[in-house]
Amino acid sequence: MQLFIDTNILLSFYALNQEDLAELSKLTDAIDKQQITLLFTDQIIDEFNRNREQRIDGAIKSFRNQTFNPQFPQLCEDYPEIELLRESLKQYERSHAALVARIAIDIKAKTLKADRIVQSLFRLGKQLTPNSTVLDRARFRMGIGNPPGKNNSLGDAINWECLLDETPAGEDLYFITGDKDYCSALSDDEFSDFLLTEWERKKQTKIHFYKRLSSFCKEQFPEIALASARDKEFLIRDLVNSHSIAATQAAIAKLSYYSEFTAAQVNTIVAAAISNRQVVWSIEDELVKNFLSSVVANNKQYLDPASLTAIESLLGQN
Repeated sequence: MQLFIDTNILLSFYALNQEDLAELSKLTDAIDKQQITLLFTDQIIDEFNRNREQRIDGAIKSFRNQTFNPQFPQLCEDYPEIELLRESLKQYERSHAALVARIAIDIKAKTLKADRIVQSLFRLGKQLTPNSTVLDRARFRMGIGNPPGKNNSLGDAINWECLLDETPAGEDLYFITGDKDYCSALSDDEFSDFLLTEWERKKQTKIHFYKRLSSFCKEQFPEIALASARDKEFLIRDLVNSHSIAATQAAIAKLSYYSEFTAAQVNTIVAAAISNRQVVWSIEDELVKNFLSSVVANNKQYLDPASLTAIESLLGQN
């Protein structure tokens, strides 16, 4: 199996929890056992190294700047518990500062767990170095306006030309990216028709496209239970932003595989059902109605009275 993982997917590792990263180590095992040939380019390494610190900073900024500064009214001074609270706050501040300092050391040393996973992937994968011919083709591609690429950036074109040049004949390519430059203009869930046609014409093989690593693992390596919580977040976002009845039905069809949602997720789903016209117009669809009815029935305790009344009215349950 030939696998290409784009830089944006590698950078997303810094948003994964420890359980997901532990599961992800199974992917490195599959590469080590040669079940997968991971392809990456010099460009991928450079892009990752350029953007790593910025991605990490975005992930921890709110925690690093987090402070508690509660104000105690004067009447609290008469109670001995006030000193316990103050000491607890001081202990929190000491522990917080120590943790931030420790994380900073690991960031600089590149020893975060996500760092170790990425370095393992680079160590075990097959590095593709563009030659002068590949670079010339990438410049020509960008010059005439052929995808992939944006804002006069040559990076995506280099990656694509490297893959065309060095992927073994007769083997399908599994391609994982969250970059819309590779997507169809008609649907973000489909690979660019132009690129797909070019690939099939030149390589006589197919591309299997995934927007998320978790989707790839779920389909190809189900033993890797990766990021189901993040999958739900992405699907809920798709529902919130759905711009057609078909998009609404597709998002809910995927969400229907899940039976449990957090309070925040329930409220987001219900808010989308109430406010997004595409969801409202889809409400008579059996799958849509059954899914929303189930979410409401199992999670009423999370909904405020106004939202509960609105969604029940929409579902015809009043």
